[in-house]
Parts: sequence; structure tokens; C-alpha cells
Amino acid sequence: MPIAPLVANAGPPEGWIPVNMVNILYVEPEAQVLDVELLETPVEVRATPVSYHWDLGDGNTINTDKPGEPYPSEQVSSEYTYEGWYDITLTTTFEGEFSVNGGEWQPIDGTIEVASEPIEIFAKSFESRLVNPEVPVDEEKAPYVPERTPDTEGPKDPEARHREI
Repeated sequence: MPIAPLVANAGPPEGWIPVNMVNILYVEPEAQVLDVELLETPVEVRATPVSYHWDLGDGNTINTDKPGEPYPSEQVSSEYTYEGWYDITLTTTFEGEFSVNGGEWQPIDGTIEVASEPIEIFAKSFESRLVNPEVPVDEEKAPYVPERTPDTEGPKDPEARHREI
């Protein structure tokens, strides 16, 4: 039975984040109930998310049983040290239960891991520069983010670590 991947959320919706700025990671942890019929008997299968593995694309990973929360929470978060494009991937572990013909829920042995769609994010380095005071600043304009190419891929973090939250 297909378990739908959860929708992972990371970084600002614009798809880029400043280097060394907190990157908020979260997911809406919803149980999924699947209805089937076996031998003309209705059976429900419930898959409940119980843990989350975040791969940040730079060598850093996070394992947690917390789904995280949207900004301003930093319950599950990370930072990028280097400029470049990264893919953030989430793998959710689900536990299962079943109910036959509306009866009590019973556990299913084992778990299943389901990968979510990767999130592309660009970590952008900023520098202070002198500017022409005669030219107005467009505060609505996002900073330049390069096209994703092999040359703009972010490097691995040589101090990458695995965290448990």
C-alpha cells in the first residue's frame, strides 16, 4: 500500500538563505489512513510518522522524533557554512496499525521509510561593499542567485556531523 511522502519545509520560500543563518526545518506530521477490502472485509491501515531523517546535502544530517515547527521556532534547524546549491532531503519513518471491520487498532510489525521530494536551496554569502549613495536601494529585490550548474553546487562541509535532536 502506498504511503504518501510528507511535504518537507526548509528555508525561506524564495529558495535561498544567507550563509550562517538559521535554516528552519519542519514537516506537518499527519497520520495516513488507507482503506482496503480483503476477502470482502473492510480493513483500514494507519501509517503514523514517528521519526525524521534530514540530509542537508552538505554532509550534515539530523535524526529526530520531532517534526519541527515553522519560523520563529528553531526546534529542528541547521546552518550552511559555504555558498552554493544544496538539496535537502527528508526521510520519514512510519509505524503501522490495522483495524478489521471497524475493530480495535492492532500494531503492524516493522516500519517503513518514505522519502520526500528534495528541496533545492541556495546558501548565499554576503559581503559589505561601498555603494553609490545616489542610486536608490531596491529593498524588494532578492539578491542575485546563480543558475544551478556543476560550478555552483555547494561543497561538502569538512566539519559535517550527525546530530540527534
